[in-house]
Amino acid sequence: MAESWRVVDTGLRTAAQNIALNRALLEARRAGEIPGTLRFLRFTPSALIGCSQSPGQELNVESCKTDGIEIQRRLTGGDVMILDEGQLVWELYLNRYDTGTTDLRTISRRLCHAAAAAVSALGVNAAYRAPNDIEVDGRRISDSAGVFDGDALLFQGTLCVDPDPAMPTRASRLLGAAPGAASDRATSLKALLGAKPDSALIRRRLTEAFESEFGVEFGDGDLTLSEHARYQAALREIGHPDWVNLVSRPAAELPVLRAQLRTAAGRLHAAVAYERPMHIIRQAWFAAEVAPAQRRALTDLEAALRHLPADRLAQRVERFFAGRQPDLLPLGPADIVEVLQRALGQLLNAGVNEKGGL
Repeated sequence: MAESWRVVDTGLRTAAQNIALNRALLEARRAGEIPGTLRFLRFTPSALIGCSQSPGQELNVESCKTDGIEIQRRLTGGDVMILDEGQLVWELYLNRYDTGTTDLRTISRRLCHAAAAAVSALGVNAAYRAPNDIEVDGRRISDSAGVFDGDALLFQGTLCVDPDPAMPTRASRLLGAAPGAASDRATSLKALLGAKPDSALIRRRLTEAFESEFGVEFGDGDLTLSEHARYQAALREIGHPDWVNLVSRPAAELPVLRAQLRTAAGRLHAAVAYERPMHIIRQAWFAAEVAPAQRRALTDLEAALRHLPADRLAQRVERFFAGRQPDLLPLGPADIVEVLQRALGQLLNAGVNEKGGL
């Protein structure tokens, strides 16, 4: 007989409430009080920074206040998640023995493959894209993040069903600076299918996918008294501004730098979010007048360059082109490296003493 796990749906809540429930369920799983659990949830308009991020670096804080977007800090790492009622979030609370590893990249690949199969069952061609995305025709439809607490794992993923497409660029300081159209990089089930799919069907497909992945059976459940008590305790901390502002760094340490280059394919625009203290390319974005296949390849290249040490830029671009060169012709690796180096070089031209391989 297959092992029995639990599925719960905690509905639409504020960001503080949802993050407090993250802590409550993760603590309960670590203590062995609950079985493996799949949780479905939704957020009122929220901007969720990663556990070690600074809100002033990542977000347009004043725009979030004006638009009624709640800023919160997640337990998980990774990049900002901009969420509203039009996105379904799924979370797994597991033990490390369930995954056989504590390597989050390996876990992300496994769970995103399973979630991509569920999304594909809804009628689109979804696929995992490293390190933590699910994409359809090159455009992201889901991202994910995870964290361990002792032997207990929280892994969470988003699914864009029918979100406000303009909210991420208003809320995120970095996405708002990216060149090109946001629709080139992200999509939703409603946009792909022409209509919003039934939410119960989405949940069922995801549940079936994770049942198959782990060889278990999910049964409907409710939060326990222990989880409720842990939730109330967590909410007192997470609902306080000190939690959101736990990390505070100046925006100047994460500049967004821009450049352009005339190439055989036309003018290529680039922007780079650069972590100056660590000499890390947090994210690079490109815009060019290219065919759809080239646009997809550029989007995949953007994913490949995330969180990259600057001194490994040329090596990473060459490796990417080795497998995708026909998709990007007449653009070449030298074009990509040069436009990014032009952008990064602005720090040197401004008299900033940068090393990091620029």
